[in-house]
Amino acid sequence: MKLPTPLYVLNEGLAFLLELAAFALLGWWGWESAEAWAPRLLLAVGAPAAAIVLWGLFAAPKARVRLPPVGVLAVKALVFGAAAVALHGLGRHDGAVVLAAVAVVNTALATVDRRARAAA
Repeated sequence: MKLPTPLYVLNEGLAFLLELAAFALLGWWGWESAEAWAPRLLLAVGAPAAAIVLWGLFAAPKARVRLPPVGVLAVKALVFGAAAVALHGLGRHDGAVVLAAVAVVNTALATVDRRARAAA
């Protein structure tokens, strides 16, 4: 199934926004997870930084390490799953479910579309 061009562009744009949201949510969670200033700052910077490095190495379109598709999906599931768990931990339970659902649908559509475009 190859997505029509406008839907492809919208889905890719949504994917980018989801990535940014995941990194921001991990930072928010990190800030709220500690009382003292130093651990708060470490978690607020470290959690999204770890996710960004992981994404850049394995899941980005120009990733340094090329994984098979299942590996890329595992990295995406880890990052988006961590963001959803972080949002849940912040008390935003409905938002966590919505984030996870949107990320799953977006990633599934993008994966199917990329395979169709590669086969064409």
